[in-house]
Amino acid sequence: MPNYEHTLIARQDITTAQVEAIAEELRTFIEESGGKVDKIEHWGLRSMAYKVRKNRKGHYVLLNIEADAPVMHEMERKLRINEDVLRHMTIRVEEFTEGPSAILAKREERKRRSPAGR
Repeated sequence: MPNYEHTLIARQDITTAQVEAIAEELRTFIEESGGKVDKIEHWGLRSMAYKVRKNRKGHYVLLNIEADAPVMHEMERKLRINEDVLRHMTIRVEEFTEGPSAILAKREERKRRSPAGR
């Protein structure tokens, strides 16, 4: 089965629990359809470069998915219907990277560099 990295941005005014529920619904759908979700990363509430549907911020979520193309098409159709999802993007990759994504790695690096003497 092909591997996909899927990123979605949810509205800023919903709660983190609602964002996790959206990600869990996606996981359930994919696994029921014969696919597999390797990893779900919640990147948190982040600022966007420009307004999208009157939102300046959004909850970002990354999913590493192993599924067939028809499953991915149906998942994207469901996301287009969901009013809480502002944007989504799916990219086919050869293999998943080990460890945290670049976004989480950068966040961890910032935490380690935090000024101790200030």
